[in-house]
Amino acid sequence: MTDQHPRPRTDDAGPGSPDDPRLRVGGVEVARYVLAPDLDATHGPRPYLHPVRTLGGTVVTDELPADHVWHLGASLAVQDVAGTNLWGGRTYVRDAGYTWRDDHGRIVHTGWDERADDVLAHRLQWRDPAGAVLLTERRRLAADPVPGHPDAWRLDVRYALTAPADRDVPLGSPATNGRPGGAGYGGFFWRAVAAEPPHAFTASADGEEHVNGSAEPWVALTGTGPGGGAYTLVFTGLGPGDRWFVRTAMYPGVCVAFAFETPAVVPAGGSRHGRHGVVVADGVLDRDAAAALAVTEAAVRA
Repeated sequence: MTDQHPRPRTDDAGPGSPDDPRLRVGGVEVARYVLAPDLDATHGPRPYLHPVRTLGGTVVTDELPADHVWHLGASLAVQDVAGTNLWGGRTYVRDAGYTWRDDHGRIVHTGWDERADDVLAHRLQWRDPAGAVLLTERRRLAADPVPGHPDAWRLDVRYALTAPADRDVPLGSPATNGRPGGAGYGGFFWRAVAAEPPHAFTASADGEEHVNGSAEPWVALTGTGPGGGAYTLVFTGLGPGDRWFVRTAMYPGVCVAFAFETPAVVPAGGSRHGRHGVVVADGVLDRDAAAALAVTEAAVRA
C-alpha cells in the first residue's frame, strides 16, 4: 500500500514540539525524541526517535514516508494489542486482508523519571481508541560512545510493559492474524532511510529473504543516507521468542518482532521486559567489523 503524504525535511521539522528532548554523545546531538506527535489517530501516535544521526551527521531514520506514512523513526509499535492497532495504517484481518478499521489507539507519555543529555527515562500508557489503558510502560533510552570506535555511538533501549492485574494482554501481528510471507512485524521498530535499497546481513546470512524471521544474535543494515553519507546500523537484543523482521526491497527497516509466528502475551499483573542495542556508525562496515561491534554491545548489556 502507498499513501501520499507531504514528506517532512530530515532536519528538525516534523509533527512534534520544538522543545522535544534530544540525546547527545560528547556534546553532539544524535537524536531527537518526538514525545507527543500531533498526528491523526490512523498513524498510531506514539513517542519516537527522529531524526537519528551518525556522529558525522548522516540521518538514519525516516518519519511519515510516502510508502507507509505511519512509520515513525525508531519506536515501540504493535499492530494488535488485545484488538487495538498501535502500529498505524490498515489492520490485517484474517480472511479479509488489510482493512481500514476504527481500532487505532495511541501510546502516551505520562511523566518523566530522568531527563539528561544522554538519558531519557519516562512512564507511558498504551491506550485503546476509547482511551482505556491496555498496558503501562517504563522506558529508558540512553546514548553512549562506543569505546575504541570514534565513528560510532550506541543507543540502549530498555522497557517494561505491564498488564492490568485483572487480565492478560495478547500481542499479535499480521502474521499471527493470517498474513503469509513473514509479515510478523510489531515491537521495537526502526524505519531507516536509504537512497538505494540497503544491505542486511547477520553472522551467517545475507539479504532480506535469509535474515527476515531469523533469531541471530545480531543484524546489520548498511545504506546511504539522503545526503549521500554511508552508515551501518548493528541491532542486538532479541528477547525469548523474538525474531528479526527485516525489509530492504519494499522499504528499509528492522524490527525486534514480538509475535513473528505466534502471539505473545503479557500476563495479568505481569510485565514483559526488553532491552535492545543499536550501534550507529558512519561508513559501510563489513561482517567482521559489524560482528565486533555486536560483541562490544553484548558485553555492555551483560
